Amino acid sequence: MSTATAPHPAPLVEGAVVLDRTVPARAAWSAVVAAGDVLTIVDLEGNQAVDCLLHDAHDTTERYSSAETVRAQGNVFLTTGSVLRTDTGRPLMTVAADEVGRHDTLGGACSTYSNTLRYGQHTRSQHACMQNFLTEGARHGLTVRDLAPNINWFMNVPVDPDGALGIVDGLSAPGKRVAVRAETDTLVLVSNCPQVNNPCNGFDPTPVRMIVTRPGTGE
Repeated sequence: MSTATAPHPAPLVEGAVVLDRTVPARAAWSAVVAAGDVLTIVDLEGNQAVDCLLHDAHDTTERYSSAETVRAQGNVFLTTGSVLRTDTGRPLMTVAADEVGRHDTLGGACSTYSNTLRYGQHTRSQHACMQNFLTEGARHGLTVRDLAPNINWFMNVPVDPDGALGIVDGLSAPGKRVAVRAETDTLVLVSNCPQVNNPCNGFDPTPVRMIVTRPGTGE
């Protein structure tokens, strides 16, 4: 188990704290982040991938599109200033601040099927992000039809010159944070990745913290 410790986490963007939750290792989480509010995701112990899906809270058919986000910004990585867009190009959230430098749009979410294909049949019983998304999404009326290629906060997926992808040790560290501002009321679904077969979690999934703040209001 990881023995790293981080300083007491605080939101990256100042404001009144309207929600503060610790998501256990391997668990799912969701919340509606109101327009103008900022969600800070804290990598408490470092090197923990946080899979994330975004939907318009009032029309969940309008959801995050990795293809449109990448096309619009001309970059496959997310960092400060990246606008997270729907497939119509409408902004859902914007990365307001980032202490890591880049986050993944290409690696996708682990599943029972991808685990057995990549790592062998002995992994079939392992919990996976797709299960988290389906279970948590069902609380909001979502089904498998509503899933899409996701964001992987803190995950390091370099792209080689020939286009090959790798999943390697993360760029994050204990206490590192990324903050995203909601441009419209946004349903945020998170799978705190349970993967133990590659370095995306340092082979040791750990908790993360989700802090929502409302800028421009008092403590």
